[in-house]
Amino acid sequence: MRRFVRENSLGLAFGLLFVVALVGQALAGWQQLNDRQVGEHLDTLGFWEYVASADFAVDVAENWQSEFLQFLLYLLFTVWLVQRGSPESKELGKEGRESDRDQLVRSYARRNSPAWAKHGGWRTALYSTSLAAVMAVFFVGSWLVQSVGGWAVYNEERLQQLRDPISWGDYLMHSDFWARTLQNWQSEFLAVGSFAVLAIYLRQRGSPESKPVGASHEATGVEG
Repeated sequence: MRRFVRENSLGLAFGLLFVVALVGQALAGWQQLNDRQVGEHLDTLGFWEYVASADFAVDVAENWQSEFLQFLLYLLFTVWLVQRGSPESKELGKEGRESDRDQLVRSYARRNSPAWAKHGGWRTALYSTSLAAVMAVFFVGSWLVQSVGGWAVYNEERLQQLRDPISWGDYLMHSDFWARTLQNWQSEFLAVGSFAVLAIYLRQRGSPESKPVGASHEATGVEG
């Protein structure tokens, strides 16, 4: 068990932080919603009622979809785009999907390479983009949850104001949906772009996300 924890400590640490933050968000959001309900002279919700509500679903999903979009775009952009001096970039001149030799696929695969890297054909083609494909599925799924949840919450507010509800299609074109969406997208794009550029000049000793402390600012695609 000790060895398992040590060898998987990064994933376990973030998994634990995720659970703690999600539970904290649920508790804080529940109290926030009930405070609003009291102020509007409406019935309060139990905790599990809130967790199963559209309010909680949209709050969670609007963050998830922006995170998965961030990683999806980062995966795809870093295939073709480079940033001189950044450890987050490939080396200059290696833009593109790279050769089979570089990617260790088909006849260049090693004994311990994944099976689908060796087969060739559709299996290798699919496996070659499997990470981006899964990120895309997660993004689309969480985006759909956000849109449906946001639609339900928005229509509930309209009904409380004695206004007619709108269709899901109309909600997708509404400012409420895009305000929720773009406030997350812009922060993700800023964070990733800032990290890629700041890592040219700044260091974190021992981290593979940083260049070695003594590496030149011009060194590109070098990890610490």
